[in-house]
Order: sequence, then C-alpha cells, then structure tokens
Amino acid sequence: MRYRHRDGRTSDVPADEVVEALRDVALLGGFFALDTVVGPAPGGGRLTREGFAARARTVNERYGAAEARIGVSIAHLGLAARLWSPVLACAVVHGIVPVMTTAEWAGDGSALRLAGPRGSRAPCSVSSLADAVAAQADGVLQRLEGRLPVRMAPRLLAGNSASALVGSAAQLLRSRPGLRAPLTELTRELLEAGRLRGTGRITGPGLTFRRRSCCLYYRVPNGSKCGDCCLAR
Repeated sequence: MRYRHRDGRTSDVPADEVVEALRDVALLGGFFALDTVVGPAPGGGRLTREGFAARARTVNERYGAAEARIGVSIAHLGLAARLWSPVLACAVVHGIVPVMTTAEWAGDGSALRLAGPRGSRAPCSVSSLADAVAAQADGVLQRLEGRLPVRMAPRLLAGNSASALVGSAAQLLRSRPGLRAPLTELTRELLEAGRLRGTGRITGPGLTFRRRSCCLYYRVPNGSKCGDCCLAR
C-alpha cells in the first residue's frame, strides 16, 4: 500500500492513472467494477432520489416484498457496497482515493460508473486515509440518504454501510492476502470513526463481521438472516 504525504496532505492524481487503478480493481469482480466515462454519458443519471426509489421498487418486486422499507434497505446496502469496494481497493492496492461525487447509475440497473474520474494520493497516516476513504464512499452514501423515499432508522443505514465496508474488505483480502495487515488496520480504523462507530465488530482474521442492526432481508417472503446479522445465532 503506497501512502503519500506524512503530514496528511493529499495531491491530485492524473485522470488516466485513476482510470488505470479502477480498471485494475474491477478485475476483482462484483461490486469492485466501476466503469469510467470522460463526461456525462447517455442512459445513466446521477444518484438521485428518483433513481434510487426506482431501484428500491425493483428490489421489492423481485422479492415479492410489500414493505417499502425492505426494498430501500436492500438497495441501500447494494449501493453502499458499490461505493466502498472500488474506493477501498484503489486506496489499499494503488494508493489512490478516487473522487466519487460524480458517480452515477450506469443505465437502468444497479451498477455505477464514474463521470470525469479524478482522485488524490492516499495520505500517509491511517487515520487520515480512513477520513479520505470514508468521505468518498460513506460521504456520498449519506448525501443520498437525505433523499430516501421512506424514513429509515439511522442506525440501520449506518449498519448497512459498515456491513458493506467489511464485506468489501473481506473479498479484497481473499483476493490479495498479502495486504492483510494494512487492509485490516484501515478497516478497523474506519469502523471506529464517524457514524460507523458502534455499528458492529470484526469477529475473525478473515474479516468476518457481526453488525448490531439488521438490513431487513429476513422480512422478504422466504427470506433468511444474513451471516453478519445481529439476529443470527
């Protein structure tokens, strides 16, 4: 992991280097995939209230769930994973923190892309790096939360974010086991900062997690409790 600036400052990274880093971590698959475009592209849209509401309704339809909160929570959890995964991986693997404020929906699905990719060098200290990563992943998520279609418990939303963070870190660890020490240190630091403090705890060396809230998936027809759910035994 290539930290820069021991005094905590960051510096801009050329756009092509940000794109290269994002393309590399996208090879990890799943939520790490984040396309980039030079400018706004047709068929997408910024992370708007209307766009999120449409995706939440799609979740409810897919699972046959009548309660609006269920679709909102599950869609929120998925979006959190798509924000945390590329930011965390780029920071740890390439020492680059991509700027996510221009993230937008890539078409009608849940995948994201980044318009006008920008980024900064990862700061040297773990606490400063955690602040930078959280600002670009959880910060973007929180701005959308102010416009959710239904009212949600703040601790449920924070728990979703924490669960997505640790899930992303665990997948990255499985792919890049040599990064165990810096990745675990950064993940623990993130869980002790801001609204993620008290949302759950890491329970094992593989970055298994037990959260203190529930994403509501168990409430869908034939649903079950997630592995990190506070209700799981």
